[in-house]
Amino acid sequence: MRLTNVQILFSLCVALPALATAQTQQLMPRDYRGVQTNIGGIFVTPVPNFPFTADVEVVSHIKTTDGSDHVVTTTEHIARASSGRIYNERRTFVPADFKGTPRLLGFLIYDPSSRLSIRVDPMQHLAREVTLRAPLQTPEASRAPQQQPKLPGVTETDLGTQEMNGLQLQGIRKQRTIPAEVSGTGKPILITDDYWYSPELAIYMTIRHDDPRTGEQLVAVTHVQRTEPSAETFVVPPEYKLVDETTDNSPRARQ
Repeated sequence: MRLTNVQILFSLCVALPALATAQTQQLMPRDYRGVQTNIGGIFVTPVPNFPFTADVEVVSHIKTTDGSDHVVTTTEHIARASSGRIYNERRTFVPADFKGTPRLLGFLIYDPSSRLSIRVDPMQHLAREVTLRAPLQTPEASRAPQQQPKLPGVTETDLGTQEMNGLQLQGIRKQRTIPAEVSGTGKPILITDDYWYSPELAIYMTIRHDDPRTGEQLVAVTHVQRTEPSAETFVVPPEYKLVDETTDNSPRARQ
């Protein structure tokens, strides 16, 4: 059965009734870490010959301490050129009924041919350049399911495949139980993470995290255009000050 992006988004969030009114990628992105101040997005590995542009929609359904539900969302943009150069941005979270474009917090441009990583800070109008000592590496936990290490205490289930907008996705579920004595609730807590990966685009298409104590989060890649991004996507706007922060001990770039 062929499923659209929106159908996948909703089917993975059947426990989120508020999504009906909410705003509705080589190697793998790093594991999603759940409810936190900075909810992770999609890790775009700089592999050549697979150009695309897309949106990343993030929905966080948070259970607050007073028992009420709080839904926030954001839409970010990602891109990869045929050369492997990548663009990955972060935006603020807004209420589910927010109309408009969430504020830009920053974006990363990385060129694998030169190993030049540029982090752009709109608040300070700074573009920080670092030439990495070695090519950007993908963390173990961010690799394709068959390449990831088995973690103690984590049960993995093959979810099979499904098709979404012409892309064949591979699914895997990771579950771990937090013992009652450390869960903070007095009972065992089952945490579930579902991942759906596109070998054709070499990115995750959806990531779903569910922790009964804190709520449910979904990251979904939507509006994929498998064409060459505009060259301007990878250019720092002229109003930003470029600062070269390369040193002998320069860290590796992180998305």
